[in-house]
Amino acid sequence: MRRLVLTAFLAAPLALAALSGAAQAQQGQAPQPLRTAVDGTFAPHAFPKLDGGVQGFNVDLFTEVARRMGRPITMDSASFSGLVPALNAGRYDFLAAPVTVTPERAENLLFTEGYLYTEFQFGIRKGTAPIKSLEDIRGKAIAVNKGSAYDAWAQKNAAQLGFTVQTFDSQPDAVQAVVAGRVFATLGGNTTIRYAATRAPMLVPDFTIKETRAHWAAPFRKDNAELRNAVENVLECMKLDGTVARLSEKWFGTKPAADDAENTPFPGYGVPGLPGHDPTPHTPRCG
Repeated sequence: MRRLVLTAFLAAPLALAALSGAAQAQQGQAPQPLRTAVDGTFAPHAFPKLDGGVQGFNVDLFTEVARRMGRPITMDSASFSGLVPALNAGRYDFLAAPVTVTPERAENLLFTEGYLYTEFQFGIRKGTAPIKSLEDIRGKAIAVNKGSAYDAWAQKNAAQLGFTVQTFDSQPDAVQAVVAGRVFATLGGNTTIRYAATRAPMLVPDFTIKETRAHWAAPFRKDNAELRNAVENVLECMKLDGTVARLSEKWFGTKPAADDAENTPFPGYGVPGLPGHDPTPHTPRCG
């Protein structure tokens, strides 16, 4: 595990952890860091910089959240599989890594509202006719990253939809197969496909499978609603002033639509319709 921002601190009581830096100062307390972590191998959300440390959309997003709260932030880089256990053990206040909100996860964690939508998306070679429906991949070869959720979807649906699946050891390898003309398209997450297109000009982000859409959000422990609400308030302000959308365009290469999660403050706190959502109306406090 690697600490990305080094800040010495003592563990803060839970109530103090939810306060802004200014509020802590009024109580005679030095601002306590927000403790968080990312998977530092998940480009373009968090990935290594050539000169050390990490960069990416989620790094920028939550560094700005902490700045607006007047708080330092410590951000570890660790394997994704260990992040939720470490959160529940009290090592982190929340996770900056993108986490898909599912009903099962929402039963055990508190989430902010989504700051991005995650959905399955095809990438095709430049000059190829766009995919208008899943019927258009019938008879075609689709490249996927072996063992991924996209691989699982492709294997499950290949016979019914009439396409063949080619698996690769990494998503970049799957992208290269499209660019080289060895397969018709690659299937991946929308943000990784969009990012890949900024690095491989012959790749074009194309059809999305809307029924796979879910929120990517920040998880907290179930007993930490106060901090969840405080962070969500800042995220909503960043949506309203266009910051989340600008970061999205910077890292993923396309401008979010007006109804995308980057531009949409959702009602209440959390993801509407899922466990942990607090429907109490509120107006974001931005300043």
